[in-house]
Amino acid sequence: MGIGIVIASHGEFAAGIHQSGAMIFGEQEKVQVVTFMPNEGPDDLHAKISAAIAQFDADDEILVLADLWSGSPFNQASRVAGENPERKVAIITGLNLPMLIQAYTERLMDASAGVEQVAANILKEAREGIKVLPESLEPASTTAAPVAAPVRQRAIPEGTVIGDGKLKINLARIDTRLLHGQVATAWTPDSKANRIIVASDTVAQDELRKQLIKQAAPNGVKANVVPIRKLIEAAKDPRFGDTKALILFETPQEALEAIKGGVPIQVLNVGSMAHSTGKTMVTNALSMNKADVATFEELRDLGVSFDVRKVPNDKPGNLFDLIKKANVN
Repeated sequence: MGIGIVIASHGEFAAGIHQSGAMIFGEQEKVQVVTFMPNEGPDDLHAKISAAIAQFDADDEILVLADLWSGSPFNQASRVAGENPERKVAIITGLNLPMLIQAYTERLMDASAGVEQVAANILKEAREGIKVLPESLEPASTTAAPVAAPVRQRAIPEGTVIGDGKLKINLARIDTRLLHGQVATAWTPDSKANRIIVASDTVAQDELRKQLIKQAAPNGVKANVVPIRKLIEAAKDPRFGDTKALILFETPQEALEAIKGGVPIQVLNVGSMAHSTGKTMVTNALSMNKADVATFEELRDLGVSFDVRKVPNDKPGNLFDLIKKANVN
């Protein structure tokens, strides 16, 4: 038994830091690099991580070093771990060079150490590897206050009106990856949402994906996964009057179903639609077929406007100009 290391990142960062580690520590066995590229979707990344782990021996424990908590590499590594409960997997995010070097060092110093022990040692070294010069810029250390036990909240009785009794939809977004790094770190604070609602009949029936989405939520924001029917009910429930929601759909068809059911979405952010067989690349983040175009046309006819951006700082694109230019067939 040994420990196989998977280095995973958005873009070529994982490949670059792997090269840096080799320059310092030498070439290493049982190391796989996984890069998540702009034209790939979550299933592509899932397949890459599964294939990387398959390169190790069957009794090897797995250490995944990923770039960003709640990012797609972390989410898909968590998904793979959940699908393989017989395999011991530890995932550490915040990938940096001290972390990778310490991972190599831990394997060298104690070949019999388990991945959980190794991960604990890596965390300490990786955190201490972040330093600043001049040292006066270092923040003063503080002692964490004790955390109070959570108070169990009672269900709010039906019919209770909170605030003005109307669900606030601060952002509605189509994103094949649903809750991932860009959503957690950019769109959530930009939208000022206090709750993320993933609306998908498929995901609502998948306990593993539900759990992964909930754990990917940024601090202070609760994430829920509900079928479309439940979202429609929530939009009409006065108990959600203080909720400022960021709603995520996997497909435009789900957004259409929700809007036709009465969910008051006036602007739909079109962020990511993964490429698959039979779809045409419209941008490096959007792939569509004729059925998708017809759905967007129906949404437009219902009065919905579209905001085509991957991240908040992007310049908005015109959806139908992009579709026309791509000649979707």
